[in-house]
Amino acid sequence: MDKKQDQLNELREIRNLMERSSRFLSLSGIAGIIVGMFAITGVAAAYLFLGIGLIEPRYYQFAVGQTLAKESAVYAFLFVDFMVVLVLSLFTAIFFAVRNAKKRGLAVWDATASRLLINMLIPLAAGGVYGLILWHHGYVALMAPATLIFYGLALINASKYTINDIRYLGIMEVAVGLVASIFMEYGLLFWAFGFGVLHLFYGMKIYFKHER
Repeated sequence: MDKKQDQLNELREIRNLMERSSRFLSLSGIAGIIVGMFAITGVAAAYLFLGIGLIEPRYYQFAVGQTLAKESAVYAFLFVDFMVVLVLSLFTAIFFAVRNAKKRGLAVWDATASRLLINMLIPLAAGGVYGLILWHHGYVALMAPATLIFYGLALINASKYTINDIRYLGIMEVAVGLVASIFMEYGLLFWAFGFGVLHLFYGMKIYFKHER
């Protein structure tokens, strides 16, 4: 009986070593929760600046018909608002990933982390460029759905190098983005749900499943 138990323990150890070498296991559920809060706060700030109700449609038409200075101020605020959310989110994700890696005795940066980053950055970069193209052609309403879809594809693409929960989050982000493409007049609300609520939910799930 002891011999069989020892063999099982050895198999578990081998499996853990294989996972450590092939998957990035330092993602933080706490970071996901904080990022979700950042996203919701950013959308709330946009609604307050635009001065529109939560369920008022066609937020993207607020600048239409305004003076050039007012229109520029609106777009400048929205750009800075979401850039602040992005920078804070990246900083938070990196900070907690490094902390988790040190806590578990894992390498902060290795080949697996590099593959994860590359596979995630390719769809994200494509989505960023596509968003700028939409902006250039005046399809501002489709920018929120597009970012959700490309972000979801980035998560799916990178999920094979980290925990499986990330794949399901990616699928949900793509689904929300597609629905937002149909109801694009409420794009900011879908953006808050995709980047905010889903991150909160999956952040808590990852925390209780992998970090406690």
